[in-house]
Amino acid sequence: MQHAVGSPLPPPHQPGHGPAVGWSPAAHHPGPHQGPAPVPPPAAPGYPVQAPHPSPAPGAGPHPGPHQAAPVPPPPDTTGHVPLPPGGPVAAPSVPPATSTGPDPATATLAVLLIGPAGAGKTSVAKYWADHRRVPTAHISLDDVREWVRSGFADPQTGWNENSEAQYRLARRTCGFSARNFLANGISCILDDAVFPDRPVVGLGGWKRHVGPGLLPVVLLPGLDVVLERNAERSGNRRLTDEEVARIHGRMAGWYGSGLPIIDNSTLDVPETAQVLNEVLTRSIASPPSW
Repeated sequence: MQHAVGSPLPPPHQPGHGPAVGWSPAAHHPGPHQGPAPVPPPAAPGYPVQAPHPSPAPGAGPHPGPHQAAPVPPPPDTTGHVPLPPGGPVAAPSVPPATSTGPDPATATLAVLLIGPAGAGKTSVAKYWADHRRVPTAHISLDDVREWVRSGFADPQTGWNENSEAQYRLARRTCGFSARNFLANGISCILDDAVFPDRPVVGLGGWKRHVGPGLLPVVLLPGLDVVLERNAERSGNRRLTDEEVARIHGRMAGWYGSGLPIIDNSTLDVPETAQVLNEVLTRSIASPPSW
């Protein structure tokens, strides 16, 4: 019977004899062709190299047992050998020194929350704004993250229930975690969500807990006729009934008088809305809204 050719396994560890340190196939198969002991490969960059245990000097006593060996420090937290700083709540926006024209939101490291009803254009504006900044910027869509759930997905067309509530809360936490990681590595981010003013603990309060107090909220609130028209162009589970759209739009009107900046983009296209968003963020950076 033919056996596979390869290096023999190390001898099994016997209790009381310590670990099998320094074992090599050549030591158990002496012969005229025995060569030098194999040299271990170099360690991967970014990880510590453990020095081999020196052989005990004659008369120095028995080799220490396995429970007496010095602990080996764990490898550093790396991704692809690139160390990442820890993600934490975002503080106030980092902006260049103020000039006569005020801070430039195009070069600041920002975390923006774009709020609005279904059909307000949040996703389109957020994507365009992130695409056209002069610094790295990520777009984090709550709906996209929520739709990672495949089996058991709580379809918004079926109405609000405890499953919808749980999935929205989980998606918000996931988006907040992603935003903190991007910001910790110098990448701005813009999130979009239909946050209701009459649910401050779940809405703005949740985003502040997940991302941090430096988050800059901005409301997109076009007229109801515009929202209904845009919703009619949607397909799949993102298209809601006219009654549901009208109900959501009515609740969003509560943002008036809240102190948050509001953009009525009823007559603005996406690039024009993004330009107005830059102007609003310039004012928010200089004087952050109280929320």
